[in-house]
Amino acid sequence: MKHLRKFAVLTDSTCDIPKDLEQKYGIDILPFIITVDGKSYVERQDFTNEEYYDLLTKCSGIPVTSQITMMRFEEKFEAYLADGVEEVLYVSINSAGSNTYNSAVMAARSFSENHPDCGMRIHIVDSHTYSRAYGYYVCEAARKLKNGADMKCVVEYLEDKFSSVEVLLSMYTLKYVKKSGRVSAAAAFAGELLGLRPIIEMIDGGTSTAAKVRGDVNVIPGLVRHALKRRRPDVDETYLVGGTDEQNIKMLAKLCKAEFGCAPAATFLIGAAVATNTGPNAVAIVYHGEKRR
Repeated sequence: MKHLRKFAVLTDSTCDIPKDLEQKYGIDILPFIITVDGKSYVERQDFTNEEYYDLLTKCSGIPVTSQITMMRFEEKFEAYLADGVEEVLYVSINSAGSNTYNSAVMAARSFSENHPDCGMRIHIVDSHTYSRAYGYYVCEAARKLKNGADMKCVVEYLEDKFSSVEVLLSMYTLKYVKKSGRVSAAAAFAGELLGLRPIIEMIDGGTSTAAKVRGDVNVIPGLVRHALKRRRPDVDETYLVGGTDEQNIKMLAKLCKAEFGCAPAATFLIGAAVATNTGPNAVAIVYHGEKRR
């Protein structure tokens, strides 16, 4: 009988995986610490997404998200070793946007040096993206591993998916991206004055403004229109729809279904770490474009 290796699937809280799927697939999620007006909160523990959106609208300062440290990863790896885990899969937030990925790499290197003969293997995958754009595939990876898939094949599967995944994002106000520094104060002021809303592409860890639409009513149609130009269903027809407002998510999912010819694989609420930069008035489509690697 084939030996099924004991594995652990680890990610960080920007994955925005719902609690029920976290529990269903036995996924470990390291939370980010977010400091708002001098008070520190633990993402996924100290508030719901909706409570955090409300906090964002009321805070006076700029919330700060702290990276997950090397020490926290080392503690997690040591706990896995004590539990008899043979293979660890960690899927990381975009390395270009957080040093968390580097913390994990350094912790894995330190662990290997301290336990050269332990046999526990650590696999680290950079998602190059944010939110459910990688959280969805963390769940798929955990499902495959539970069903007996080989870790090497699962890592290759993830790297393949992340080589084509793209995110389109927009928001109904530029107040919060101006606060976070993602958009200059002058550009944000001019945009608000003219009623302009950006269509932002997030590809391979990079962020750029792909288009602008005028007025709130054109945000959702503008997202779908641009996604139709970029989306490659022949690569992978899977797509997701998310945001910070359930009504906007439903409207976007309905239009996507009409234009794409199929329903989204999942809908999701954008979590605190991402909403810190987008604000509580965001909508997004996750889809697959051209393969880049």
